Amino acid sequence: MAVGRKGPAAGIAKAEYARRRAHLIAGLAPDSLAIVPAAREQLRSRDTYFPFRQDSDFLYLTGFNEPEALLVLVPGRDQGEELLFCRERDAEKEMWDGPRLGPERAVERCGLCDAFPIGDLDDILPGLLEGRERIYYTMGRFPQLDRRLQHYLQALDGAPGSAGAPEMVDLDRQLHDLRLYKSAQELRLMRRAAGITAEAHRRAMLACRPGVYEYTLEAELLRTFVAAGARQPAYPSIVGGGRNALVMHYCSNDAALKNGDLVLVDAGCEYRGYAADVTRTYPVNGRFSGAQRALYEIVLAAQRAAIDAIRIGNHWDQPHMASVRTMTEGLAELGLLRGEIDGLIESGAYRRFYMHRAGHWLGMDVHDVGDYRVHGQWRQLEAGMAMTVEPGLYIAADDRKVPEKFRGIGIRIEDDVALTKDGAQVLSAAAPRTIAEIEDTMRQGTEETQLQGELW
Repeated sequence: MAVGRKGPAAGIAKAEYARRRAHLIAGLAPDSLAIVPAAREQLRSRDTYFPFRQDSDFLYLTGFNEPEALLVLVPGRDQGEELLFCRERDAEKEMWDGPRLGPERAVERCGLCDAFPIGDLDDILPGLLEGRERIYYTMGRFPQLDRRLQHYLQALDGAPGSAGAPEMVDLDRQLHDLRLYKSAQELRLMRRAAGITAEAHRRAMLACRPGVYEYTLEAELLRTFVAAGARQPAYPSIVGGGRNALVMHYCSNDAALKNGDLVLVDAGCEYRGYAADVTRTYPVNGRFSGAQRALYEIVLAAQRAAIDAIRIGNHWDQPHMASVRTMTEGLAELGLLRGEIDGLIESGAYRRFYMHRAGHWLGMDVHDVGDYRVHGQWRQLEAGMAMTVEPGLYIAADDRKVPEKFRGIGIRIEDDVALTKDGAQVLSAAAPRTIAEIEDTMRQGTEETQLQGELW
């Protein structure tokens, strides 16, 4: 797969952003208003900023990728229900920081009803708030805007003839329920993100050998992401050799990889606003030992069981429990757990080695939005949902209750799965996953390294 030669996939169409806003507006109460702010630029050090990443909710509704912006949705407004506040064009600043759309071009580019300079917010937004019975807005994420809104509302509440402050309602539930169901355009971008990520994992395997550092594999991942047009990872890459694999969110990535150890690589790119999240675990020297092989096959079987349980009509917990049963059966067969299988599951004995759930929602955020329970019950799985499947086994280095050959081993296998009307589709299937596929890929890497050595 020559990901570097493939052009960028088409993004989300303007019409789809319009449909998203229309669906959200349709679910808002009469005489209400919704406010969705853009992300702020984040200071890295002194006068240097982190690369800008738009707020996912704002991006989902607008496709507008600049800071200092605000989307206001006003159901039933005669002059237009969708208003954007954004920065004006500024030739001097654009010379340093790049072009801006400005209000006029933003209206056309994003398909909005109207747009105003962000500097006019104090003059326009209070008037829009006046007379509203309900305001949909998520408090706590944007403190400066929180204070600004409180100031507006206090002024309205004290005005003569005021009916009192409107009710504040968290917007997350309605908006995030929309984001949970992925459209065909979204799934296309997620497949591309997963494909790039799968190739990155393959190239990391090719580069792996005793003596290289964890960051050497991380460099292969990042290089492959960027070369394919995915400029950012979806999250900090985890490359944990040996016992470092036992740290769930390990990201130091600065240790040398040792002969005889496994290395756990959890990494995914972000492509056009959509995340991939894939984990592979493989032997540093290219060959699984007997103990590593036995544990790996248990995790792989647990993942397959979980994927098989991702079906329309099943609920969210069924894939996890399928992985738990398969994992418990495998651990009991190896003698690492003792007892009757149902009893071991009911008591949670497996959590000593498998302490996290089998997956999470996936989309614009790597841990994407959406409730896992609805009215106290596990959510039913439906077409359009996307998730990770990532069972893992982690055996502490000092656990003297297990044979020494198993101690200090951490294994996780993770893939990205979309549920469609035709069933579960593994988006990241191109990443080598079985023992035979992994060992064959790593053998190719060893042969390439040897050939390069001979040529030099």
